[in-house]
Amino acid sequence: MEHLNIPPENHVKVLGGQGWVGLIDHLGTETTIVNAARVSFGKLKTEMDERDKGLLTYLIDNRHTSPLEHMVFTFSVHCPLFIRGQWHRHRTWSYNEISRRYTEIDMEFYTPVKLRKQAESNRQASFLDENFDDDALREEIRQQNLKSLELYNHLLDKGVCREQARGVLPQNMMVTFWGTVDLSNLLHFLELRDSDHAQSEIKEYAVAIKKLIKPLIPNVAAYFAAKGQEW
Repeated sequence: MEHLNIPPENHVKVLGGQGWVGLIDHLGTETTIVNAARVSFGKLKTEMDERDKGLLTYLIDNRHTSPLEHMVFTFSVHCPLFIRGQWHRHRTWSYNEISRRYTEIDMEFYTPVKLRKQAESNRQASFLDENFDDDALREEIRQQNLKSLELYNHLLDKGVCREQARGVLPQNMMVTFWGTVDLSNLLHFLELRDSDHAQSEIKEYAVAIKKLIKPLIPNVAAYFAAKGQEW
């Protein structure tokens, strides 16, 4: 994290410390949202009052979301490839990623802290069995990670280009990308990914994002907390 110059309070570790998400930058405040909603009146507020909070609630309740698009966040995300694949399905974000076509430094691989079992009735679901002895299996994963890295380095040593050699790297290789999104689409992302239907790994990232942005959108967070959501 240090090389990204992200203050400690602006990043949250996930996946047992193997992954993280950091808040790089943001544009706008909750006042920006209500000012955008009232733009036709040609007036600007500099601080939120109770009337503004009521307007914010009205906008969200009635799905008048375009004013929320005037608040924008940029995150740095360090996650496994298989989570990156799920994240990039949200096409309302803008993405840039470290490419293994250009560098082979800082190669990392994700080994789950605990393996889950497959749900019998739902192919998209899993469950945590505390009695599941997974130590040997987790070690097999770790060894497979090392073997793939050895093959990758062997290919490079033999003169194979990085853009082809990277094809042997597994889905649990850690990648780092920047993602920029407006508040309206971010709230939609959080609704889907901080859900009982979401894969637990990406859910950890969604929960972490809420921690990062809550101080910046206290009234929006309070709105969803009042609806019974975790914020």
